Amino acid sequence: MQDEIIITAALTGAGDTPRKSEHVPVTPEQIARSAVEAAEAGAAVVHIHVRDPETGEPSRDNKLYAEVVRRIRETGTDVVINLTAGMGGDLFIDQEDPLKPVDGTDLVNGLDRLPHVEQLLPDICTMDCGSLNFGDGSQLYISTPDMLRAGAKRIQELGVKPELEVFDTGQLWLANNLISEGLIDNPALFQFCMGIPYGAPAEPSVLQTMVNMLPQGSNWASFAIGRDQLPWVAQSAVLNGHVRVGLEDNLYLSKGVKAGNAALVERAVTILEGMGGKVASPDQARHKLGLRK
Repeated sequence: MQDEIIITAALTGAGDTPRKSEHVPVTPEQIARSAVEAAEAGAAVVHIHVRDPETGEPSRDNKLYAEVVRRIRETGTDVVINLTAGMGGDLFIDQEDPLKPVDGTDLVNGLDRLPHVEQLLPDICTMDCGSLNFGDGSQLYISTPDMLRAGAKRIQELGVKPELEVFDTGQLWLANNLISEGLIDNPALFQFCMGIPYGAPAEPSVLQTMVNMLPQGSNWASFAIGRDQLPWVAQSAVLNGHVRVGLEDNLYLSKGVKAGNAALVERAVTILEGMGGKVASPDQARHKLGLRK
C-alpha cells in the first residue's frame, strides 16, 4: 500500500440521486457544507459537481461553482478542490431517427466545458478520457480525441492538474497518448471509474490490467459504484492506489442504511486503518500529486 492514502469525496455528481436520498447535497450551501464535513472526516480531496438549486438537475452554471468554492474557502477548511469538467458531454439518441434532437442532450465542445475552471483555477479538474455508451437505453457520453487534446492544452496553460477519468482500457490508451504528446504534465493523475455501464466492470483482474498499463511514476485512484464502493476502498489500496467514496457513486453505508458523505469517508478511514494504512492529509496529498498550496 501507499505510505499515505488519499481519500477523495465525490459529493453530489450529476445523477438522478436527490430524489433517492435526502442526504444528497443540492444547493451551493449544502454542497459546501458537505465538503467541509467530508474534509473533517478525513477526505484530502473533494470532487465537486453543482446542481440547479430549484430542480436538483445537474448544471454547468459558473456562478454555482463560484459560490460553492467561495463557501468552502471562507470556512478556512484545508482541502484540495477538484472540480468536474465533464459536464457538457451528454448525448441522447432517438433510436428511430438518430439525428433528431432529444431532450436531455447537453453537448458542447471541449473548451466550452472549462469556463468555471478558467475562472476559479481549482487545484484539480477532471477530464473524461473518451466516449462511451452510458447506461442502458440511448445515452452516450461524448469526449472525442480532438476534444480531449483541445481541453488538455487549455488546462495545461491554466496550470490546473487534470484528473484523467478513465472508464475503460481504450480510454487509458488514449490518455497515455496525451501524456506522450506532452499535453499532460507528469506526474499524471488517473482515476479509474469501475462498474459504470458500459465501461470497465468492477473486477479486480480488470483493475490490475489497467494498473499495469500506467506510465511509470503516475498517481492513481479508483472507485466502484453502488454496493461495491466500500469494498473497493480495500481493493484499490491493496494495489497501491488511492481511493474515492461519496454520494456521487453510492447512497448507502450498508443495506437499507442511507449514508452522508462524511459517514462514507469515515468508513473509508476505518477500512484503510484496519488494513494498516495511513490516511493522507491535504498537504501530503498536495506533495504526492505535485500541487501548489
